[in-house]
Amino acid sequence: MKINIYYGGRGVIDDPTLYVIKKMEDVLTELRVEVHHYNIYEYESQIATLPATLKDVDGVILATTVEWLGIGGYMNQFLDACWLYGDKEKIATIYMQPVVLSKTYGERDGMMTLEKAWEILGGLPCNGLAGYVEDRATFESNQEYAHIIEKKAENLYRSISQKAKGLPTSNQAVTKNVLRSEAMELTPQESEQLAANASNKEFVEQQKEDIIELSSMYRNMLGQEKEDASTEFISSFKSHYVSTPDAKASFLFYIDGKAKPLFVSIAGNDIDCHYGEEAGVDVTLRLKYDIMNHIVSGRETFQRAFTVGDMTSKGDATLLRLLDNSFPFMG
Repeated sequence: MKINIYYGGRGVIDDPTLYVIKKMEDVLTELRVEVHHYNIYEYESQIATLPATLKDVDGVILATTVEWLGIGGYMNQFLDACWLYGDKEKIATIYMQPVVLSKTYGERDGMMTLEKAWEILGGLPCNGLAGYVEDRATFESNQEYAHIIEKKAENLYRSISQKAKGLPTSNQAVTKNVLRSEAMELTPQESEQLAANASNKEFVEQQKEDIIELSSMYRNMLGQEKEDASTEFISSFKSHYVSTPDAKASFLFYIDGKAKPLFVSIAGNDIDCHYGEEAGVDVTLRLKYDIMNHIVSGRETFQRAFTVGDMTSKGDATLLRLLDNSFPFMG
């Protein structure tokens, strides 16, 4: 049996979570379990590669400390990487035990967050451990607490050994019917390579430079540099428009390199698309020319560009989903 421990705290000396996972690691080792410990903060620039360490494990312990609000950035980044690059078929077989200690408030909320996240990933959450620690020395010297921690580690071992099953949950139903990833269908090996590339800053910067260079070259070849600013992108919006009853919204795109903003207004079956300033729009957006080009070429979505910071918006941000639904350039 193999169990990985992923610690999402900052590694400070007085973090009570470190004591708990060390105690659990000792118990599991006595049970002849192969245990590997990963401090996520040590992989700050390579978090995207950590899901590759899940491929041959039977269970995991996700441990973190609530210092002021929530489970912390490192653990969030790790779970994001699992969603983007993890092998979902493998995760579906992995038991997860959350361990959340708090020095302020919110340990139970943190534990529920980890359980919910693992269910959405398709994995198998086990009963976790949550607690408030006011003084670490007092906490560590309490033998009753130590006994509880040991029992939790034994319960994880027992759940994996007996392949414990649980009832279906609504989170699993949401994952199956709603939260369908828009990512490309990749093999586990391709996902690992993608994660490694995403963690390589030099590779990412070089790719961006290559894309800009290629975009410029093809624009020159096709004469796009001579294209009238009053027509570029307009035909793409009009040809891809999918009307939705009762849908009504207006957008103003400020595109780097364009003298005037691109105005797009939809109302049922009608679409108005032209260059020029317009007042009273629902959403104002700013993005680079290359990002807009990627979107209308079907290589990016408005929602994703906004999420990663390639596009900023002012106004009703909830309308970004309507924008992608009304203009399915990827479809």
